[in-house]
Amino acid sequence: MAAPAASAGTPASGALLGPALKAGPLPVGGPTDTIDTTPAPRPEAAPAEGGGWRQGDLHLDARENAAVEEFLDEAARAEKTLTPQLRTVAAWTGAELVGLDQRLKSEDSTKRKIATWLAGDPDQTVHEALADLNDSVRYTFQWEDHAYTEGVRTASHLLVDWGHENVRWANTWKDRTTYQGVNAAWKEPMWGHTYEVQFHTPAGKQAATVTHPLYEEQRLPSTSPQRKAELAERQSRIFAAVPVPEGAEELAAPAHTRPPRVPQPA
Repeated sequence: MAAPAASAGTPASGALLGPALKAGPLPVGGPTDTIDTTPAPRPEAAPAEGGGWRQGDLHLDARENAAVEEFLDEAARAEKTLTPQLRTVAAWTGAELVGLDQRLKSEDSTKRKIATWLAGDPDQTVHEALADLNDSVRYTFQWEDHAYTEGVRTASHLLVDWGHENVRWANTWKDRTTYQGVNAAWKEPMWGHTYEVQFHTPAGKQAATVTHPLYEEQRLPSTSPQRKAELAERQSRIFAAVPVPEGAEELAAPAHTRPPRVPQPA
């Protein structure tokens, strides 16, 4: 599902937004909308015996499984306020929101990722692993090549101006052998939940989609070192063919522009 097209009064991609827009709170719906904070229903995963979860060689015990499910309920609650906000940012910058129906990471995918991390680092707790998971709620912004650089810059500054904290910014356009785009993580201001935004061009998004199954196989603990090397080489060739938009290599994380808190007298 794509974001609604910008109207005639919507600033074109890359247009500077006036101070009046930056000063107000980020819209979360129409004038009469109310925010439903009830967690959205999640597809049920088949439980393992004893309340845990198992898929092949990967598993979570009952305590770990319960922690992941609680985290996913928190993600569903945050998504209900995030999606209208991200739609607004996309419309104002001329971006297409790609794959919006996949904005919530599935239960099995989340559990598989956490179980993989725990298997690779037995000393890590499930709560530490969940704290590192940025994509339980995720969005993809896409612009054509000519509008990409200014679109990313404007969208990221809008998020910061409206209270979203940038906690990760990975611009990999300079490395022609890996993911081509900007992958950013943000902490939303209402619930403090971390979510992911990928900033793509059509070719970059296509390359990410084609290589995703290769990446999934590569990160499995059961994949042999030789096979991992083969998968990495195939991904590198695909990413190297993606055109680089002008100025994309220089895109940096937005500065925190909200005014500092006024010191209070002792």
